[in-house]
Amino acid sequence: MSYRNQTADWSRLMFDASRLWAEAGAVMTLRYWRVMAGGAAAAHELERMVTEKVEAGAELARALAGGTVRSPEAATRKALSVYGRHVRGNRRRLR
Repeated sequence: MSYRNQTADWSRLMFDASRLWAEAGAVMTLRYWRVMAGGAAAAHELERMVTEKVEAGAELARALAGGTVRSPEAATRKALSVYGRHVRGNRRRLR
């Protein structure tokens, strides 16, 4: 792979990571509003937050331990994929 392609690949990864960071911030805000409203929905959301974090971490750990990820770029892509799926699902659910 040429130097130019490697730079383009990492630039794309940085863009994707930045987009995930922004989406995660939006989800945090939506969750904050739900929790601040109180009640059973707030308690359920707090429980769900912890459960989802553990599940996403375990999913990523299994993927990385599986031996199919062979480079730092592939590990980054996999992390963005796993966490991105969870963040996007929460954003849709919390709207």
